Amino acid sequence: QVQLVESGRGLVQPGGSLRLTCTASGIMFINYNMSWYRQAPGKERELVASIPHDEGRPDYVDSVKGRFTISRDNQKRTMYLQMNNLKPEDTAVYSCHAVHYLASSLNYWGQGTQVTVSS
Repeated sequence: QVQLVESGRGLVQPGGSLRLTCTASGIMFINYNMSWYRQAPGKERELVASIPHDEGRPDYVDSVKGRFTISRDNQKRTMYLQMNNLKPEDTAVYSCHAVHYLASSLNYWGQGTQVTVSS
């Protein structure tokens, strides 16, 4: 059974930091490109950051560049999202997504974790 489990939900003040974690089980993690998505109330889901299966160059949506850092530890089957200088507009449910690097039909979602940025 494939599971992607996110952790690190929280309420932080503007300018604060939070680290999200996504731990995978049931898949060969090293074969999967990993991403973080977010969805705010009333908005479409948005790709925030992604990192290739081989820990290559990550990519970010413009609104988080310089503030968020995506990383992964293939030995621990875990992906991270370090979020600094958080803004109220970062408030959303954050979900991790795994896509096999050779077969995009093999893809899985986590259940999502709430991040709220508010004073």
